[in-house]
Amino acid sequence: MSVKIYGVPGSPFMRAVLAGLEEKQVRYELVALAPMDSKSPEHLARHPFGRVPAFEHDGFGLYETQAILRYVDATFPGPALQPRDPKDRARMDQLIGINDWYLFPQVAVTIAFQRIVKPLLMGGTPDEEIIAKAIPNAERCYAVIAGFLNGPFLTGPELSIADLMIACQMSMRRDARVPGDHREASRVA
Repeated sequence: MSVKIYGVPGSPFMRAVLAGLEEKQVRYELVALAPMDSKSPEHLARHPFGRVPAFEHDGFGLYETQAILRYVDATFPGPALQPRDPKDRARMDQLIGINDWYLFPQVAVTIAFQRIVKPLLMGGTPDEEIIAKAIPNAERCYAVIAGFLNGPFLTGPELSIADLMIACQMSMRRDARVPGDHREASRVA
């Protein structure tokens, strides 16, 4: 059984798939790409939108994090990544939507890009105005997500795809170290 994951290791979407594979104890080969490699003809053949990750299992190719994680959950033994209860599963789907439509655009596309990608990979300077405008929306996302905590995980007592995806996005916020953020102030104090 051959599983390959193609992507940029720091990508939160890539990290969510890797975490899901680890949770299920699936052996895989990581094919690390440099950030600009996602636009190469080889990678575009795997993912026509030039994003990461791309996944391959015994010749079956798949892209989009949710699809990959749902496939991994359905195909490999190990702990379930999706709740069995229909209400808990619906809540997981709702949280994944929050991640993809609100958290990702406010964290990765704006704050993390400005704080991590732009300076480290592009040699640029973060735009503090863009960061300042994004912080209130990102904080709202965190407050809404925190309201869903239902036990040790977001949808109850077991880890779900929503936990994997949201944890990887939130770690980008942590890594971005935004001045004025209450978490940053507590580290300094």
